[in-house]
Order: sequence, then C-alpha cells, then structure tokens
Amino acid sequence: MNNTALFDFTLDKSAKTVSITMEFDAELELVWDAFTVPEILDQWYAPKPFVSKTKFMDFKVGGRRFYAMVSPDGKENWAIQKYTSISPKTNFKMFNVFADENENPKPPGSDWDLNFSEQNGATTVSISVYNESLERLEMLLEGFKLGMKATFENLRDLLATRSKK
Repeated sequence: MNNTALFDFTLDKSAKTVSITMEFDAELELVWDAFTVPEILDQWYAPKPFVSKTKFMDFKVGGRRFYAMVSPDGKENWAIQKYTSISPKTNFKMFNVFADENENPKPPGSDWDLNFSEQNGATTVSISVYNESLERLEMLLEGFKLGMKATFENLRDLLATRSKK
C-alpha cells in the first residue's frame, strides 16, 4: 500500500467549487463498489470516531441514499444524496443536502461530480463539489477538508484489506 498516495484539495472561489483528487492502490471495480454499494460505503464514509449508517440507498438515476453520520454518543446527522447521472465505473453525479431524521431536506445543498479512472492498477477518484453559496462553502471549508481526508484514509485502509494485489 502506498502511504504517500495523492490527496489534493483545492478551492476555486470564482467557480464556488472544491476539487478533491485521491489516488488508491486498488482496482477500479473495488473503488467503484466502495462508493456505490451501501454495505461497503458504511464501512468507511465517515471520519473516525463517527460512523456512517445508511437507512436506504437506491443507486440509480433518480434514486437516493438516506444516511447519517453517527457520533460516538449516538447523535445522528442525516443527509440525502440524490443521483442525477450514472456512467458505470467512470462517473456519477449527485445532489447532497443535509436533512432531518424524517428526510426533510435542510437547504442549501451541493452538487457533486465524481470521476473514476484506473491506470497501472491504481484508481484515481476526482470529485468536484459545487456550492451555490461561496460564503457557506468558505465557512465549512476547513472542517470539510479534514473530514474528507480522514474519510478517504478510511477507504484506503479498507481497500488494502480487499485488494486482489
């Protein structure tokens, strides 16, 4: 496992977009499944000590994932991901918004565009996150960066145990 693998996090204020690029020492199919299969997603999709809990997920265009990030004391922070476009094993797009436990959205949300590519057995995930409010984006930025880095480290650790290499 390459512990110096790429993690890049960039803010483009003019486009109100955060770009995240992470490289994994794992096959494309494993990485794709880690993002699209709820039983795998819940094993890594929260910065420790939080855990991810998917209530339901229907990975198809127009489908949704309703999930919570659960704190060690049991507090649940819910969110909805609505899938707007899927190109298997290469790209999917979704709208992500915080919600309450009854699936009521708490706007504003953000548009995510996730791209997957494999070269020489390593998979790169490039994510673009657009937020209509630059002020909100800047307010959440440092916590978002730390959370994404920690979450992707969880995925890297999980993939190391699943990789066929």
